[in-house]
Amino acid sequence: MKLQAPSNVFVVIALIGLAALSRLLPHPPNFTAVGAMALFGSAYLFPRWLGFAVPFGALWISDLVINNLIYASYFDHFVWFYNPSNYIGFGLVIAAGFLLLKRVRLGNVVLASFVASLIFFGVSNFGVWLSNPLYPQTGAGLLACYAAGVPFFWNTLAGDLSFSLMLFGSFAWIRRMQTTPVRQ
Repeated sequence: MKLQAPSNVFVVIALIGLAALSRLLPHPPNFTAVGAMALFGSAYLFPRWLGFAVPFGALWISDLVINNLIYASYFDHFVWFYNPSNYIGFGLVIAAGFLLLKRVRLGNVVLASFVASLIFFGVSNFGVWLSNPLYPQTGAGLLACYAAGVPFFWNTLAGDLSFSLMLFGSFAWIRRMQTTPVRQ
């Protein structure tokens, strides 16, 4: 088991919290920090259960706020979970992060961001196809659902890449500042 300095654990959790809060700001559709939160947590939080729990908690709490305050007029009840397929996709992104980010390097972060976007696109659109009567439960309906989602994929990819670079870059800078001696 890897051990971390406690300050690094708190820094990682704080950065994930800030990323979750960024979802509350105005943004283009799907241009969010969701995939980046999953990858960042999977790369830096140990033991592994913490790498799942913290990003999932941040996603769930931000979803509660979004669904029950910002989009409350769209629902006639309190929404605990809006779309289970999003959470399944999020969990798979975390698992991919465990595999792809054993060594945090720029190339690995870029690759993991791309893979995260593909996973989330595939799983979330499959969930939309299963649950939305707009799409017939046929192969043609599934293809139509994926085709309708393609414009959103590009925003997802841009968000995953941008926020991953911000999270991983910020953490690298913070760690460097923690270990750099102060010159007088």
